[in-house]
Amino acid sequence: MCGIVGYIGPRDAAEFLVTGLHRLEYRGYDSAGVATITPDGQFALVKTTGRISQLENRLADTPAPGSVGIGHTRWATHGNPSDENAHPHFGGDGELAVVHNGVIENYRPIKQRLENEGYVFQSATDSEVIAHLIDSCLKHQPPIEDMAADYGPLVDAVQSALTQLRGTYGLVVLFRRWPEVLIAARLGSPLIVGVGDNEHFIASDASPLAGFTDKIVYLADHELAVVTASELRVIHRDQGRVNHNVHVLDFQVADVAKGGFDHFMLKEIFEQPEAVENVLRGRLDHDAATSKFGGFNLTPQQLRALNRIIMTACGTSWHAGLVGEYQIEALARLPVEVEYASELRYSNPPIDNGTLVIAITQSGETADTLAALREMQRKGCPVLGICNVVGSTIPQETDGGFYLRAGPEIGVASTKAFTSQCTLLAMLALYFGRLRHLSFSAGKQIIAELQELPDKVRRALQYNDQVRSIAEKYAGCDNFLYLGRQFNFPTALEGALKLKEISYIHAEGYPAAEMKHGPIALVDEKTPSVFIMPRGQVYDKVMSNLQEIKARGGPVIAVVCEGDTEAAELADDIIEIPAVEEYLQPIITVIPLQLLAYHIAVARGCDVDKPRNLAKSVTVE
Repeated sequence: MCGIVGYIGPRDAAEFLVTGLHRLEYRGYDSAGVATITPDGQFALVKTTGRISQLENRLADTPAPGSVGIGHTRWATHGNPSDENAHPHFGGDGELAVVHNGVIENYRPIKQRLENEGYVFQSATDSEVIAHLIDSCLKHQPPIEDMAADYGPLVDAVQSALTQLRGTYGLVVLFRRWPEVLIAARLGSPLIVGVGDNEHFIASDASPLAGFTDKIVYLADHELAVVTASELRVIHRDQGRVNHNVHVLDFQVADVAKGGFDHFMLKEIFEQPEAVENVLRGRLDHDAATSKFGGFNLTPQQLRALNRIIMTACGTSWHAGLVGEYQIEALARLPVEVEYASELRYSNPPIDNGTLVIAITQSGETADTLAALREMQRKGCPVLGICNVVGSTIPQETDGGFYLRAGPEIGVASTKAFTSQCTLLAMLALYFGRLRHLSFSAGKQIIAELQELPDKVRRALQYNDQVRSIAEKYAGCDNFLYLGRQFNFPTALEGALKLKEISYIHAEGYPAAEMKHGPIALVDEKTPSVFIMPRGQVYDKVMSNLQEIKARGGPVIAVVCEGDTEAAELADDIIEIPAVEEYLQPIITVIPLQLLAYHIAVARGCDVDKPRNLAKSVTVE
């Protein structure tokens, strides 16, 4: 969940490190630091608690010159946010520096052993163990007179240390005596190497590299990279040196900038029409009245034989999976179960030959989702992935799958990834439906409805000012209830999650009919209930649920179809949306809920893009 950057080449390293850390700050913002090797061969170390701007202030007072360096922005796991626990960490007597993302599960026994060897620890982190362990392994190498061109002793020391670690890591090592080389390694935590003109960049995702290079190399698990200004060598733990593929970076500086919006989250909310268009592009087959995907890696006959789908995900992606359950069961009559990945990875569900697992993730690095899909693969299940980040771990490990094409999502609270996931799942529902029982004419109608989606999202965004006024009215409330039924029950969960994430208001999502079975006890004049109630088969039922709340004095905000005068007469406030078919409603109804959460958080003075205790990519259990 932390962010890593590294640089080696002719330019000032700190310039890239700070720029890169700003772009990675969504991955963690408890503390940050950089280490460079100065022209006189000494380490310059600057680190601090707080945001990257505070690190910049320290660097202004205490520069870190040099053309090679590493940097880190932290999301605390072991040890509270402090200058001591901030990365980079030194190994030995300052012979090397390490930045690390991940969790080392066996750090305690290793730490005890190193303390017995005389190593003194300055932090409470598991990461400092790696630095001292590499130093210890380096001391056990034969005496190093002249370092060979392949940096074999350094590679051997790092590899020896890695074999002793249990857990996950993305790490970069900087050696004081050998400033012409960086060594990077990964296992379960992403690392990317950017290839420049006699320079190389390292980062934990591609966003820091935009504007510096358009050529990138994705490291895989158990791979180690030996990086100099002029050369990149990749070594696999079991295979030795391997050929690395250079990919083209698929986004620009503008993609990781706010583009005139006050926050990344608001920008990404307003990018949703284009994101939905990108999901649809090239995937609708008018001639066959179905959708088409190139990543199944299963034949239509194998897919036709399925009798169950298990979807697994975490957080917002789990909510998208719930939407997908309703969509696939409605259009394809195929049973779907949606499991929290953190639970599925430790459970032992009955699996048969007709089961397909779909792992849903924005980042492609979510530790629980990755562990769950690996467990399902061990049981012999085919596993498909739905992911946004190209080259991330989950697409590499699944048997097939589909990219969202939503573009970089920087805001910690996911928005456009959710609507993109729901759109793709709707197309999967169409595909499975046409394999099973949907008629040609029904397929053509669904395609027409899907093609209207981007414009419907644009219309929903036109009510932004109306939502802002409602948000300002209720920003002082400390509890919210979100209520929906059928397709919009997951929307209620997602709306409540968005409010919790960025405004720190307690909010709960429920099926509207479940209110009378207990939660209605929470209703009072200070607890608004947000009803998601566009026209559909359960509209009258939800209207009855709304009246139950009003009868007990609870204020009601209703998300309704344009022109719904019936709901407007009962609700205290309404937010209008364009009408769509029920299986697509969550893609539209979530828009005002995203805006409501955003504007309430702004009204309360919250840091929308960097909510407390959260980070974007959850790479720890």
